[in-house]
Amino acid sequence: MGRLFGTDGVRGVANADLTAELALGLSVAAAHVLAEAGTFEGHRPVAVVGRDPRASGEFLEAAVVAGLASAGVDVLRVGVLPTPAVAYLTGSLGADLGVMLSASHNAMPDNGIKFFARGGHKLADELEDRIESTYRAHASGEPWQRPTGAGVGRVRAYDEGFDNYVAHLIGVLPNRLDGLKVVIDGAHGAAARVSPEAFARAGAEVVTIGTDPDGLNINHECGSTHLAKLRAAVVEHGADLGVAHDGDADRCLAVDGSGAEVDGDQILAVLALAMREAGTLRENTVVGTVMSNLGFKLAMEREGVQLVQTAVGDRYVLEEMKRHGYALGGEQSGHVIVLDHATTGDGTLTGLMLAARVAATGRTLADLAGVMERLPQVLINVRDVDKSRVATSPELAGAVGEAERELGATGRVLLRPSGTEPLVRVMVEAADIEQARSVASRLADVVKSALG
Repeated sequence: MGRLFGTDGVRGVANADLTAELALGLSVAAAHVLAEAGTFEGHRPVAVVGRDPRASGEFLEAAVVAGLASAGVDVLRVGVLPTPAVAYLTGSLGADLGVMLSASHNAMPDNGIKFFARGGHKLADELEDRIESTYRAHASGEPWQRPTGAGVGRVRAYDEGFDNYVAHLIGVLPNRLDGLKVVIDGAHGAAARVSPEAFARAGAEVVTIGTDPDGLNINHECGSTHLAKLRAAVVEHGADLGVAHDGDADRCLAVDGSGAEVDGDQILAVLALAMREAGTLRENTVVGTVMSNLGFKLAMEREGVQLVQTAVGDRYVLEEMKRHGYALGGEQSGHVIVLDHATTGDGTLTGLMLAARVAATGRTLADLAGVMERLPQVLINVRDVDKSRVATSPELAGAVGEAERELGATGRVLLRPSGTEPLVRVMVEAADIEQARSVASRLADVVKSALG
């Protein structure tokens, strides 16, 4: 059996891969492991539990709450709130553990469980491994030690979570949004109430789409993975900008007044310059990944901002930020982390800060995003090859060197073995899309012949 925990918690088809029994067992295991690690020492433990609107979240939440309470943990149920809200509340309420039920941008049949440590930070890999091994041991028959009487956990709804989180978002904004018209696509997900409320309280005129979750329509042809409806709505309503979230609202993509997409790299570029101007861009550095568009890198060089790049994945961005104390980082996909105000990517906060920059400068989002030119990027997945030899193949190294000489300073080549599939990703950027396609196609052929 493979590892249950992936890079973002435990995820799978609800009631098939991710069952009520698994959710309950993992929650009990998490309580025991954290107790053994000393997290609960000297006090009665408390957990914050939230979810996105998926129908399966209802029974999975019940299982998680039952597991935690049966292990002696008091539970605050915050209901449907974004992942970053659960992380924030875990920290602000001094809770010992946070649990979020969501499969992010995945389709409705999927769901997931993500645990947060005290302070709202992601659990360390070592703790996840211990939770998994403890769960497996007890799933095979080893009995739990269970509290009785007054030792069992108590459960209550914490309805104040919504207002507390929105107040936090408004409180960290550098300026209000009065005079802006903003379209918000909530992906029929966890931000369906939070994001429109926060933008409205900040002074914006708000138009909403994708804000009527019914448990079945999350991410369906809406949100950050399907921008067509947001583009159309921004143009139709003459809005200044549009903001799109994913199912659990830890990411944000935007649309300018003309309906053109503004991706995560462009959002990072705008916020980096705003934070530098405000004196909050520590070490004059922004953190991206190796998949960041070359145009972003060139723009930051031109503006005198240092770009540090990590492996693909917001967890690696966050690790680098925490290691060196950097304040801003993120991915092209719209996971943007503002570490002074959030312990994870926060789509609503990102959208608010982007809109605040538009309001403060009086410039259009298109003008602000124009600080970087997004170079054409071509990605080809080459399947059924020996990805372990990417770094050692002389034939491949020669082909990459030739491609890099052809592209010069205005292009880039990246060959990356997939972490989960037998394939190699060939990514080429160039000033001209046809050149990028041609170089990527040639390299893909070399990957097939050299590694096939």
